[in-house]
Amino acid sequence: MRLMSHHTTSDGGRMGRTRAAVSVFAAGTALVLAAATGCTAGHQKPTLTVWIMAGTHPDASAYFADANAAFTESTGADVTVEFIPWGDAHDKFITAIAGNTAPDVAEVGTTWTPEFAAVGALADLGDMGWHPGAHVPGLVEAGTVDGRLYGVPWHVAVRAVLYRTDVFEDLGLEPPRTWAQLRKVARTIADRRPELTAFPVAGGAEYPLLSFIWGAGGEIALQNPDGTWTSGLDSPEAREGIAFLTGLARHDGVSSTGAVTWQETDVQDNFTDERVAMAVLGSWAPKAILAANPDLRGRLAAFPIPGRDGGYSPSFLGGSHLSIFEGSREPDLARRYVQLLTGDEYGPRWAQETDYFPGRTDQLAAFTGSTDPLVGPFAVQLSEAGKGLPVTPAYGRVQGRKILTAMAQAILSGEDDVEGASTTAADRVTQTLNEDS
Repeated sequence: MRLMSHHTTSDGGRMGRTRAAVSVFAAGTALVLAAATGCTAGHQKPTLTVWIMAGTHPDASAYFADANAAFTESTGADVTVEFIPWGDAHDKFITAIAGNTAPDVAEVGTTWTPEFAAVGALADLGDMGWHPGAHVPGLVEAGTVDGRLYGVPWHVAVRAVLYRTDVFEDLGLEPPRTWAQLRKVARTIADRRPELTAFPVAGGAEYPLLSFIWGAGGEIALQNPDGTWTSGLDSPEAREGIAFLTGLARHDGVSSTGAVTWQETDVQDNFTDERVAMAVLGSWAPKAILAANPDLRGRLAAFPIPGRDGGYSPSFLGGSHLSIFEGSREPDLARRYVQLLTGDEYGPRWAQETDYFPGRTDQLAAFTGSTDPLVGPFAVQLSEAGKGLPVTPAYGRVQGRKILTAMAQAILSGEDDVEGASTTAADRVTQTLNEDS
């Protein structure tokens, strides 16, 4: 099973095709799927309009043709699916919301859900029979605003540590279970295999850094009772996590000078080229790495990101919600359609065909028990230590201004120390999150 990259704005939406190609595909597929479910001119049956994102999923036309046919058979309603390129989707949603032309149901990136909910565009799903405990907690948190659920978790991807089993076996190493063990393993590799980057600390990658902030008990930001936000990046806990990760590079020498500006794609490329021994990478990475370098087949495995003193450090959960838009003319049918896509038949099928993990905890259990060393550890990370970003529409501006990566790069380059850089970052995050207050 291949796990593809999370594609919300928070995880750097990745486009697998050109926008032009996807747009042509989207328009044609919408017509095909409408025809497949029996929609004809002048037909008076109820019709649902559904938007699904395109550009990271494989061709999903067969999946939706089958799902829509099953839905029509059980409800008598037609479904028209339109595939929207990720790069165009946010603006298209905003335009549709303003013009009251939003679809009945849509796949929504997890960082968009609170934004659309805040302007009243999404239906409150709390009274529609969904139970948050049945879904991956981190995605439930990302879809919940002021205690109300606006997005049902559909699928999810996560990061863990990918490593070279041949290197570990050659040096007699075991996957670490604590931060101290992680440091010891990385230093051993750096000492005995100097041609490799033992554990790259990528200054341009936000999400690995978050795992260590969270793993030490820190937070990016917390909401106050009056609705304002205060960053926790300058807390002792956050600074401990920042200091540990950056210290691996600055003091332990297990990273490389070039990694100061690396993004996750650079880490993956260097791993593919067999220049990296272990690294925090996404659940979509193994398939891409093996496709680019088949010689690594049988030499890769993963382990969850170790906790400071045991257990696991949280990893950012990327994925998508299914949301129902306020003003849908068929809210009951919309609810039933979301239940179909997340149900026992089409939920697991979507996971298999797209190589994401399912958003329902009972469906996820099959993956957490997997003996595949490139599947099971990511699933364990997801189910036991996944976490979302601060649930506020303003968080996109924090990412757009690259506040966290600027902090990391200042420390890694020696321009500032942990205390100074985290103070600056905390001030900037607090100011950014409260700009609309």
